[in-house]
Amino acid sequence: MTNREDVGQRAAAFLALHQPGNPVVLPTVWDVWSAKLAVGAGFAALTVGSKPVAESRGQSDGEGMSFAEVLRRVGQITEAVDVPVSLDIESGYAESPERLAEGLLEAGVVGCNIEDSVHSQDKRLRSASEHAEYVAALREASDAAGAHLVINARTDLFLRKDGDDADRIDRVIARLTECAEAGADVLYPVGRHDAETLRALVAGLPKPINALAAPDQDDPASFGQLGVARVSFGGLLQVALGKQAGELLARWA
Repeated sequence: MTNREDVGQRAAAFLALHQPGNPVVLPTVWDVWSAKLAVGAGFAALTVGSKPVAESRGQSDGEGMSFAEVLRRVGQITEAVDVPVSLDIESGYAESPERLAEGLLEAGVVGCNIEDSVHSQDKRLRSASEHAEYVAALREASDAAGAHLVINARTDLFLRKDGDDADRIDRVIARLTECAEAGADVLYPVGRHDAETLRALVAGLPKPINALAAPDQDDPASFGQLGVARVSFGGLLQVALGKQAGELLARWA
């Protein structure tokens, strides 16, 4: 059984890494090999991405795996590395917040992404209030289970191109502000954004924000200048490594 006090201490240390203007960079990993690669490169924490894990298993993203399958994989990672590990739990795998919190803590996970596209219900978009209520329930369940999981509330409004372009930033800010008030620690307006958009999101949101970056294309120094507190790669690290591996293998094919 995982020591809840130890997980709680790791979670607190992980949250302290989120400093606007001095972002923590979380390589998005998918197995023990990629996790050890990232830790060996000097990173202080990791996040496990649903899409890279699904790709590594030959399954589909969007909750094509079960929560139990994901926990088995992330448990292997937390046992193999000595840094805080967060997990993308998509929209919750149709599990109760209590089951999610218990499963994450038992696997040694210190934080999670939770998104507002509900994969188990034809990918419908949760309303802003519904998403905030889910975050609040997950926060309550986490604290009741004995550790303050670092909740990264994600919205897919940019990815889905939901509604009009003209007020989308305002709607993202309103939606994620509700999540912050419900207990989210970090806010994730997922998508690769230009500097102007990131600057507006940082200015408008009340909690640290997570930016998505392409590790082979974006400038690492640019995100701190915009006030971002956390940078992750989604599936883009796996894509970049796959491209380089393909070029290497092509010499021998």
